[in-house]
Order: sequence, then C-alpha cells, then structure tokens
Amino acid sequence: MCVFCGLFTTSDTRRNCSRLGGLPRQPDEPRSPDLTGRERGKGKGLSSSPKPCWSLCHSLGDWEGALVLGLAMARAQGRTEEYACSLLGCLVGTGCCWGCGGLGHSQTRPPDAPWCGHCKALAPEYSKAAALLAAESMAVTLAKVDGPAQPELAKEFGVTEYPTLKFFHHGNRTHPEEYTGPREAEGIVEWLRRRVGPSARQLEDEEGAQALIDARDLVVIGFFQDLQDEDVATFLALARDALDMTFGLTDRPQLFQHFGLTKDTVVLFKKFDEGRADFPVDEELGLDLGDLSRFLVTHSMHLVTEFNSQTSPKIFAARILNHLLLFLNQSLAAHRELLPGFGEAAPRFRGQVLFVVVDVEAENEHVLQYFGLKAEAAPTLRLVNVETTKKYAPADGDPVTAASVTAFCHAVLNGQVKPYVLSQEVPPDWDQQPVKTLVGKNFEQVAFDETKNVFVKFYAPWCTHCKEMAPAWEALAEKYKDHEDIIIAELDATANELDAFTVHGFPTLKYFPAGPGRKVIEYKSSRDLETLSKFLDNGGELPMEEPPEELAAPSPAPPTNSTVGSKEEL
Repeated sequence: MCVFCGLFTTSDTRRNCSRLGGLPRQPDEPRSPDLTGRERGKGKGLSSSPKPCWSLCHSLGDWEGALVLGLAMARAQGRTEEYACSLLGCLVGTGCCWGCGGLGHSQTRPPDAPWCGHCKALAPEYSKAAALLAAESMAVTLAKVDGPAQPELAKEFGVTEYPTLKFFHHGNRTHPEEYTGPREAEGIVEWLRRRVGPSARQLEDEEGAQALIDARDLVVIGFFQDLQDEDVATFLALARDALDMTFGLTDRPQLFQHFGLTKDTVVLFKKFDEGRADFPVDEELGLDLGDLSRFLVTHSMHLVTEFNSQTSPKIFAARILNHLLLFLNQSLAAHRELLPGFGEAAPRFRGQVLFVVVDVEAENEHVLQYFGLKAEAAPTLRLVNVETTKKYAPADGDPVTAASVTAFCHAVLNGQVKPYVLSQEVPPDWDQQPVKTLVGKNFEQVAFDETKNVFVKFYAPWCTHCKEMAPAWEALAEKYKDHEDIIIAELDATANELDAFTVHGFPTLKYFPAGPGRKVIEYKSSRDLETLSKFLDNGGELPMEEPPEELAAPSPAPPTNSTVGSKEEL
C-alpha cells in the first residue's frame, strides 16, 4: 500500500520507484522490468537449449567482465499497458516507475509511442559509464543488444522486458548476474567496481583506518580475527551491493585494541548522531546477512530525518514499519523550537519507529493529503504503519514535547490508540441523483442496509478507465432509479477509507446484496450497460451462457497475395 496516496503496491515495487534508484516512468511508457526483484546470479529464465551467437559467445570469452544492456528498439502501436503508481512515485508526484503492479489501472497510449523511453533515458548514462570505466582502465566492457532484432539471444537469457542488464563475469555465459544497481553512470561504475575488484579495502594500520573513516559520511569496517572465516565472505557479499556505504576490513590486533574491540565485530562509523554503532558477530551462529543488512540500514538513518525527494529513498528502504511524522512550518521559529523535544524522544525507538519531519511549506502536498491534513493544522503529529497503512493521531491539544511524543509512541505500539480513517463530509444532496454519492461517513449505513441491493463503483478522479465507464454507470443508475430495492452508488476511494476492506485498484465494483450477513460480491466482468444489467437482474451473478449448437467453421486463411495481415499483440 502506498504510504501517502493509499494505493496498493508491494514491497518489491517500493524498491523500484523513481526515488529509489529507478527511472521515472514516462507518460507514454509500458511497464518495465523489476530489476531488483529478480534472483541474483542464478541465470533465471535461461533456455535449456540455447542457440549460439558467434559474436557474443566469442566476445564474452575475451572479457574479464561484460555488462550487456538489452534495448528495445521497436515501437508499440496503440499499446494498452497496465501500470500503477508506486509508493514514492505517487508520493512526490513524479509519475509511475519500473516494476509497479497491483492496481489494475490501465492507460491507453497513442499510436507510435516509443516502446521504451527508459532505454533512451539510460543510454547517455550507459555511455558515460563506459567512458569512466575506460578512464580507470577497468577490465570491464559495456555492450548492448537490440533485443527485438536478436530474438535468439533474448530467449536464451530470458529477456522479455527492456531495458534488462546482465553482467557476464570471466566469460560465464550460463550464469550471468542480474544488474541490481543504480541507473546513473557513477552508480553503474561503482556496482561494477565492487565486482571486478574488492568490495572492501583491507586495512593494515590506524592511519589507514582513520583516513577511510574521515573520507566518507558512512563507513563500515569489519573486524575479523581470521580473514579466511566464512563470516568474511558474508561481509564482502553485503559490501558488493551496499553502494551508499564504504567498506573496509581488518584482522590487525592493534586495530581491535585501538577501537576497543575484543571479538569479531562490524562497526558503522558515521558523522552524525551517536557517531558509531557496533554489530557483534554471534560466536555460535556467525554473521547473518539479513540481520547485518537491517542493522546497517537502520543505523545509517539519522534519528530524525526531514522528508524530501533526496531522503525519501532511505526512509522507505529502512524497513521500519512505523513512521512518526511531525508536521511543522520550518519558516516559523515557534515550530522549529519543537524539534529538540521531538528528537529527544527518538533514540529509545530506534529500529521501531522512524522519526520524520515534514515541512508543510515545502512541496509535500501529497503527504498532507494522505493524512487528511491542511497546512494550517501544523504543528501536529501522525503515526502510520506502512504495512497495514493504519494511521494514528494524538489527542487534540497535546503539545509536542519529548514526554508527549514518547507517550504517544508507546500508546500506539501497545494498541491503546484507535486508528482513524479518512472521510469526506456527506454531501447534502448525496441521494438526489440516480448515482448516489457515498463517503466514508455514510458508507456502512447505505452499503449494508439489509433492505437494499447496493452496487458501488470505487473510483479515483484521475483514473482513465473510471472516466470511460462513467456513461455506462450513469445509464445503469437511470435504468434502475425506480427500483426501490436497488441503489447504484459511487465512492472516491482516494479521499475516503473504509474499515470493512481496502480498495486495491480502480475502478473496483462491489455488490452488496440485501439481507443479513454483510455479504460482498466483487464484479469482475465487462463494464457495459447490458452486462451490468444482467448481473443486477440475476441477483448479483451473471447467468450461464448456453454454448452454441454448432461451432462456426474456421475462417479460411487469406491468399498469399492478400493484404490482410496477422494481428500481433505487442
């Protein structure tokens, strides 16, 4: 569920948002692949009998490392593609991004729209990365393949969407590694640098260690008594992908002593907050990759983070489910005076609650809208669980102090605060038109009226399909307006939330039949007047269609000189 627009998405799609290292979806783009969600280095999707390509096969054998980009050069003709607004894309208003899914919202694009604008956006960064690699004399070659023009290669390597990037190491054709890094030149180079060379610098003395710590804001050093231990391999594997941190490792006893350590420990050095965080290696279980990753993500965050387009990737990558937001106006001295008390409460909730400051005077309208707030409400607190999307507010009039913030967090975590749901006010004329207007405040009363059969369209104002079916929905309401036991209604699901269920996509049609039991039937068929009417007339289900007595003869194939061509679905 998107934290700030309320739309459904998955944790995998969060990682692919434009603000998490992906590229923003262009207005005329079909869906692109979830690069970060794939299995790494396992050759997923390889053909069991690959067809050889002489040039690529021989070239791969000549290179120590090769990163190959599959590009889409084709053009889609009237392509209709499903797409969804991902967590941060909808949050910051940049549009949709790679790997999104789950909303069931579609958009029809104009003919001759470019198939892959992402390939075009990536191309200059890819070329720049090649130049940077050449300048460093790194033994890596960047190459590209026109996927539609090379179907055998695309099939062999399981390439179905573009751009897809794969890393071939030491000529290993059968198990290329999926590229999981950023899509800008410096990030591409760093991702490759940590695979071709060491992912962590070996430290020999205090001077070298201190120089590394001083050079970066976030430095991770692994202190291991035996560099041949398997825990070191785990540490180096994590270092390969944690590109926002610099890694070092050592086995020198004088460095253990200098930093006050007596056993194997991973230490995060940072230039803010407490300055250092230690992760001792479990002597029996060893170093767990997942635990270390969570530790580093959690402790690399500031105790209090101001929300903006630069910090939002780390906020949502932190994997901390509870976010406490302080809404204030940073231009007002009285509001800024609340920050010390807010920050004072943060350390005791490290890892449980992420403390975030939202400036209502900045470009954060989406955040305010999601919580049902106006800028005038600041200063105020809201807590949201990003997994359940439940939102909590403190009692009206509570001042923002260290004590009140601490008490509020404890109350929410202990289940002592009831979540709130958004609702528009009930319009005075909500039942005066054939299509009745429902909001959060009158939904239960109308939809679960045991004397009525209620058919509801849940829509989003921006949804093209919702707009397309509006005439049919109006006609349906007009047709049944004199049926006292039938109500045709609609609800804006972006401005109203329900306790009964969550709306995952738009439009969503649900039928609430008369009678006890609060039964709900989801309608999933055609959205034309005739089919909708059959559904209503048959009590909330479509009648079974009788099969034709005789099957029609197949259409003859067109003659070889016919101008009729096959319809290829792009």
